[in-house]
Amino acid sequence: MQPRPEIPEDTLSNWQRMVDLIARAAGVPASLVMRTHAPDHAVFLASQGQDNPYEVGQSFVLHEKLYCQGVFRRDGELVVEDARCDPDWSDNEDLEIDGMSFYIGYPLHWPDGAIFGTICVLDRRRNRKALLFREGLRQFARLIEADLTLLSEIARRKLLERDLQVALDEMEARVEERTEELQEANTALRVLLDRVESNRRRYDGEVLRQIKGMVLPHLGKLRARLADDPAGQAYLALAEENLTSVTSSMSNRLSDVFERLTPSEQEIAQLIMRGQTTKDIARTLSRELCTIEFHRNNIRKKLGLRKSGQNLRSMLNAIQ
Repeated sequence: MQPRPEIPEDTLSNWQRMVDLIARAAGVPASLVMRTHAPDHAVFLASQGQDNPYEVGQSFVLHEKLYCQGVFRRDGELVVEDARCDPDWSDNEDLEIDGMSFYIGYPLHWPDGAIFGTICVLDRRRNRKALLFREGLRQFARLIEADLTLLSEIARRKLLERDLQVALDEMEARVEERTEELQEANTALRVLLDRVESNRRRYDGEVLRQIKGMVLPHLGKLRARLADDPAGQAYLALAEENLTSVTSSMSNRLSDVFERLTPSEQEIAQLIMRGQTTKDIARTLSRELCTIEFHRNNIRKKLGLRKSGQNLRSMLNAIQ
């Protein structure tokens, strides 16, 4: 069963004008809209007139001798012209209420087919005018059902909009959370890559220094000892060429520059080369802006840029 919307005040006002019009048009003392919450059946709206014995909120228990129960059994029109002469209705409860022996009623349904209640007219006598007004009463019933359909659709759309908004809020929260995770991962990865590159450069520099200091000097002495050995000199030349090839791939201007920088300055120089600003570097390395500025000034001084005005990043990238 779909959730039932509340009937708003403006709709109730329209229905009230409707039942008052029905009472006048049909010439009856009582025109009613009944609301059903089985087993209870209560007056939802009543025509406003001194001769109407029914009051809003007046409740009945549905049973086979109640006019409206007959409407539900038929699921359609019920006409009782004179209950006092009809054995099926001679002892009904409405007849006991100020002699309401005349009845015309139609069922009212929610758009899914569930019972809302009934719309009906009652009188103390056989009312020919009301009998002629049956089609008008049926049309009023359709108007009420059209209102129920509209209200149900509005309620359904509001529920869908609420569910959609909840889903969108959850999705936005997940996207925001995922974005933060990716940003943190990217920052950590950049730091890691920069440190790997810095370690590689330091390692290459150390290997290069050891080759230059511990290997190459001995080759010169070995060459003098192999002056009379052509084959030995040939192998020595191959060794020298191979060492030259290795060291040339490890030695460049940037390596020479980095040898003059402290580890912190090397790290900051690499981040500068990657295009990061002072603020970016401070955030990446979790340091104060003034600390980064101090190291930048030292790097510029060691590279001779303190007074030239040349861009530090351009200088570093130019000497790679």
